[in-house]
Amino acid sequence: MTRLFETERRLSGLLRSGSLRGTSSLLPGRSSPKMAAKGSEEKTQFQEMEEEATSAAEKDIESEQEEGMGVEDSSEEEDESSEDEKENEAEIQRLEEQLSINAFDYNCHVDLIKLLRQEGELLRLRRARQKMSELFPLTEEIWLDWLKDEIRMTEEEPNRGSIYELFERAVKDYICPEIWLEYAQYSIGGMGAPGGIDKVRSIFERALMAVGLHMTKGAALWEAYREFENAILATVQPPAGSVPTREQQELVNAQLERIHMLFRRQLAIPLMDMEATRAEYEEWSDRGVEETITQQYKKALQQMEKYRPFEEALLVAEPPKLAEYQAYIDYELKEGDPARIQIIFERALVENCLVPDLWAKCTKYLDRQLKIRDLVLSCHDRAVRNCPWTMDLWRNYLLALERHGAEHQVVTGTFEKALNAGFIQATDYVDIWQAYLDYLRRRVDFTKESSQQLEELRAAFTRALDYMKQDVEERFSESGDPSCTIMQIWARIEALHCKNIQKARELWDNIMTKGNAKYANMWLEYYNLERSYGDALHCRKALHRAVQCTSDYPEHVCEVLLTFERVEGSLEDWDIAVQKTETRLTRVIEQRAKVAEKEALLAQQEEEKTEQRKKAKAEKKAQKKTQKMGRTGEKRKAEDDDEGEEWGEESEQPAKKHRGEGDPSLEDAATEELMETESGLYGRKTGETLSSRKARVAAEVTRRAQDAARDKRDDGASVFVSNLAFSMEDPEKKMRDLFQDCGSIEQIRPIYNTRGTFRGYCYVQFEDKASVPNALKLDRREVDGRPMFVSPCVDKNKNPNFKVFKYSTTLEKHKLFISGLPYSCTREQLDELCKEHGTVKDIRLVTNRSGKPKGLAYVEYEDEAQASHAVLKMDGMLLEGHTLTVAISNPPRRNVLDKPDGSRAPGAVMPRQVYGARGKGRTQLSMLPRALNRQAGAEPKAENGTLQNPGTAGASGFEAQTKSLSNADFSRMLNKK
Repeated sequence: MTRLFETERRLSGLLRSGSLRGTSSLLPGRSSPKMAAKGSEEKTQFQEMEEEATSAAEKDIESEQEEGMGVEDSSEEEDESSEDEKENEAEIQRLEEQLSINAFDYNCHVDLIKLLRQEGELLRLRRARQKMSELFPLTEEIWLDWLKDEIRMTEEEPNRGSIYELFERAVKDYICPEIWLEYAQYSIGGMGAPGGIDKVRSIFERALMAVGLHMTKGAALWEAYREFENAILATVQPPAGSVPTREQQELVNAQLERIHMLFRRQLAIPLMDMEATRAEYEEWSDRGVEETITQQYKKALQQMEKYRPFEEALLVAEPPKLAEYQAYIDYELKEGDPARIQIIFERALVENCLVPDLWAKCTKYLDRQLKIRDLVLSCHDRAVRNCPWTMDLWRNYLLALERHGAEHQVVTGTFEKALNAGFIQATDYVDIWQAYLDYLRRRVDFTKESSQQLEELRAAFTRALDYMKQDVEERFSESGDPSCTIMQIWARIEALHCKNIQKARELWDNIMTKGNAKYANMWLEYYNLERSYGDALHCRKALHRAVQCTSDYPEHVCEVLLTFERVEGSLEDWDIAVQKTETRLTRVIEQRAKVAEKEALLAQQEEEKTEQRKKAKAEKKAQKKTQKMGRTGEKRKAEDDDEGEEWGEESEQPAKKHRGEGDPSLEDAATEELMETESGLYGRKTGETLSSRKARVAAEVTRRAQDAARDKRDDGASVFVSNLAFSMEDPEKKMRDLFQDCGSIEQIRPIYNTRGTFRGYCYVQFEDKASVPNALKLDRREVDGRPMFVSPCVDKNKNPNFKVFKYSTTLEKHKLFISGLPYSCTREQLDELCKEHGTVKDIRLVTNRSGKPKGLAYVEYEDEAQASHAVLKMDGMLLEGHTLTVAISNPPRRNVLDKPDGSRAPGAVMPRQVYGARGKGRTQLSMLPRALNRQAGAEPKAENGTLQNPGTAGASGFEAQTKSLSNADFSRMLNKK
C-alpha cells in the first residue's frame, strides 16, 4: 500500500510541476490511426510512467533510510546553520522595518522575498509577495517562483481554486509564454474533476490567443496542447483487437479531428522551426497533408523569411534590445496585422517595462485600432503601474476608462492614484486635473438648473485650486498654473453652461489679482467672455482697467477699446476712451524713453570702465617695465663707475674684447647687430656706461622677440592649458612631453608674473589646426596631483560671451547624477558598480580645482532605458557606509536674469527633478532658509550679500545704493518667526 501511495503522489507532483520538455513524459504518447493497431503489442505510456514513478519512490525511501544513519555526523552542521538562521532573521526584521517606513522601496521588497524563500518561511513569504504585488507589477521570475511555492503548499484538491486565481493575476502583469505554459500544465492535474478537460482546453486556447504567435516561444504551447489532445485520444481508443462501437468510433474521430485542426492552425502561422512541425504532421497523419494545408504552410514560411532578420537581430542584441524592438514594431505596423502587432508590443514591453514612450505607443495603437475593452484597459493599467511618474499615461488611462464606459468610482479611484504617483513637474498636476475636470464636465446635464453631477464638478474645481496652491507650490516652490488655466475653464463653464456670469466675473477678478493684470492677452480673454455672455457696460469696464494695468502690449489694448467705442459707444464714451488711451500711451512712451536712456547710459559707463581698465592695465605694465629697466641700469652704471671709464673714442676696443671673451649678454647675434647699429647714434652719448647700454639693448631685443612671437600667434591652432601647479619646474618641457603625441608643436608660451614665478597656465600652439581636437582630449588629465584643464584658445576681447566649460542644463535621460559617494571611490570602482545595469559609455567624477573628489559623479549609459533601470537598482544603495542618491541628470539652469519687475522669468530656475525607486518622482529641496527666501517686491532685494537702500528700493535699480549685511543681520533673518 505504501508503494502504491508513493506512486500516486509522484505522478500527481509530476503533472503539477512538469516543464515543457517534461510535458511529453507526463502525457500519453502521440497516437495516430497508423499507431492504433500496435496498441496490443506494446506498453502504454501511462504504464511506463507508473513503473518509473514507482522505482523513483523506492529510491527516495532508500535515500531517507541512509540519511537517518548519519544524524549524529550532521550535528555540527546544524549548529552552523542555526547561526546563519539568526543572522538571516535579523536581516529580515531590518528589511520589514524599512518597508514599514517606505513601502515603495522596490529593492527592499526583492531582498526580503529572497531571504524569506531561502529560510522557508512560506507564510511570511506569501504576505511579502502579496504586499509587493499590490504596489508593483512582478517580474516573470518572481511570479514563477511564487506559483511553484504555492503549488507545493496546496496539495489538497479543494485549494486548486486559489492557485487558479494566482495564475490569473500573473498572466495580467506580463504576457509571458512561460507563465501560460505553467498555467496549462498545472490545469492538467485537475482534469479529473467534472468539466476538467474543458477547463484545460479553455486555458490552452487563451494561451494561444495571448502568445501563440510568439515567433520563438509560441511553438512550445502548440506542442503542449497537441500532447494533451494525444493523451485524450489514447484514453478514448478501444482496446486492441476489439471492434469499436459507433459511439466509440465517433469519439475517436472527433478527437482525431481536434488534433488535425491543431496541426492546421499551427502550420498556418509563421513560427521558428516550422519544418519540424510539418514533418511531424506527415508522420502522424494517416491521410497525408491536404493541399490547402500545404499552401497555407508555404505562405507562412514565406512570412517567416521576412521576419527572420528581425528575430536574428533580437537574438544577437544585448538586453533590453529597445532599438531592435522599435524597428520590429515599425515593420509590423506597416504590415497591419493587429494580432502580430500586439504580440510584438508585448514582447518588447517585457524587456523594456520602464520605457514610458513604448507604453504610450502601445496604448495609442490599442485605443485607435483594436478598441477591445478588456485588452485596452488592461494595457493602460499595466502602463501606469510600471511607469507611475509619467502623467501622459495616467491621462490616457482616464480617457480610456471614460471611452469604454467604466464606472464613476473606478475613474475617480484611478485619478486619486494618479495624484499620489509623484510626477516630476508642477505642470503635470495641472494637466491631470484638467483631464479629470473634463471628465466630470462631460457627465453633467446642464439642461437642469442643479444636479449632483454639477455640484460635484464645482467641488472638484475648488479642490483643484486648493491642491495647486497648497500641495504643488509647497513641493515645487513654484506655481504649476501661473496663467490660472483651471480657473479660466471654470469661469467659461459657469458663463456658457450655467448662465452664471456673476460667478464667472468673480473668478476672473481672482485671476487678475494673481499677477495676470499686466498681460494684455488675459484682459482680452476676459473682454471676449463679457462680449459673449455679459453686457456692454462690463465690456467697457474691463477694457478701461486693461488700459490702466497692461504693461506688455498697451497699444493693442488701447486699439481694442477704441474699436469697441466706435461700434457701441456714445460720443462721451468715445471722448473718455481717447483721453485715457492718449494719456496712457504718452506715459508709456516716456517710460520707454527713460529706460532706453538708462540702458544707453549703462552701456556708455560699461564702455568707459572697460577703456579705463585697459588703460590702467597698460600703464601698470609700462610702469613695471620702466622700473625693471631702471633697476638694471642703475646696477650696471654703478659697476662701470667703479672702473672709471666712459663711452668715448676707445669704445671699439672694449667691445671687441668682450665679444672675443664670450660675454653671455653679447653672444646673441641679434644683440650684437643692434649694438653695432646703435653705435653711430649713441656712441658719443655722454654719461651712458657700457653696462647700461647693454641692458637697454637686451631689453629691446626681448621686446622684439616678444613682438615676433605675437606675430606668429595663431589662436585657431592653440589650446589654453590651466590649473597647473605653480611649483612646476620647467613647464615648457613638461607641456611639450604631454602634448607631443597630439601633433607637431610650434611653440609653448608659459605665463610668468613679474617675479619670474610660473602662474599656473600656458598656451600650446601647434603647426596644424587638426592637432587641437587631439589636445582637447587631454582635458582633466591629472598632472602633478591636479586635473589639467585644456580648452580652446579664444580672445575674450573679441568674444566676451564665450564660455569654455559648458555642460548640458537640460534633462539627460541617458545620464545619471550620483551623489553621496565616498571620497575614496575611484572611476574603476564606480564602473564596476554601474556596468551591472547596462553599457556604460562615460563616467565623470566631479573634483575641485585641486583634484580632490567632491563625492559626485555623472554616469552616461547607452540609452535611457538602461539609465532608468540603474536608477531603480542603485538609488539608496550602500557603498562603504555611504548611502548613494541616484537620479536622472537634470542640472539647474544658470545665468538666467530676472525680469525687470523683479519676478523670475519662466523656466529661469527649475529645481532638479529626480527619479526615485521605479521612477517615483521627488523634488530636490532648496537648502536656503525660508527667512532668506524673500518674495520679489516684498522687501528690498538682496544680491551678493548686499541690501538695497530702503530709500531707493522702489525706484529704478540702476543707481540704487547698497548696504553690506553683517552677521547680526543674517542672524536676525534666520531667527525671525
